[in-house]
Amino acid sequence: MRRVQGLLGVIALIGLWWLLAVTVFAGGGAVPTPGAVLSAMGADGWAFYGPNISATLTAAVQGFLWGNGLAIGVALLVLLVPRLEAVATQLAVISYCIPLLAIGPIVLVVFGGDATVVFLAAISVFFTTLIGALLGLRSADRASLDVVTVYGGGRLARLRYVQIISALPSTFAGLKISAPSALLGAIIGEYLGSNDAGLGVSLMISQQQFQVPRTWGLALVAGLVAGLGYAIVALVARVVTPWSRGESQ
Repeated sequence: MRRVQGLLGVIALIGLWWLLAVTVFAGGGAVPTPGAVLSAMGADGWAFYGPNISATLTAAVQGFLWGNGLAIGVALLVLLVPRLEAVATQLAVISYCIPLLAIGPIVLVVFGGDATVVFLAAISVFFTTLIGALLGLRSADRASLDVVTVYGGGRLARLRYVQIISALPSTFAGLKISAPSALLGAIIGEYLGSNDAGLGVSLMISQQQFQVPRTWGLALVAGLVAGLGYAIVALVARVVTPWSRGESQ
């Protein structure tokens, strides 16, 4: 039922897009019809989109791995050393609140090149995953923790046998949100001119050259790639945490 509703929503959105293109924005050229966008995408072909998607996706995946790996590592460290919680939380909030467009030029000067794109992708996912992992680690069943303690298990044993398993559903919830966020961070990094290829670079050039259908096509492809990333992480979550399906429905 949900899939049918989702499909109907997509059809309705495309219909609204077409209606606005031929009525409210007709003649202005700012909003092309879906057909015009698909035609432009077909004319550009994979020779244009393939390298750009590959460049952005490579940086986004690297940032996804670095940012989420650091977030999960910090969450585990905070659980083992509770005194670090305030510092870790403050750093996470700061990383979330600072606009990427504001910090991007500084990162570009310091690191330069492709590292800026990876860094912005990583910082885009850090906060969400850290909070999800912390909440999950703290949601462990108290009775299960007591059983491990009774059998002589210490803090590491409780973490290994109870808390990590309990943290998986909420951690994966953060990872699902992080997948599109990593792509967005990579595109913003490319917008700053820190790369020679990618969806962000192509978007900027298309805007400057007033290639409206291509700009819409690139935006559409970016949205599809972000949605695909979300779907892949969601699929992995369903496989790894089958017991949490009922909670998410």
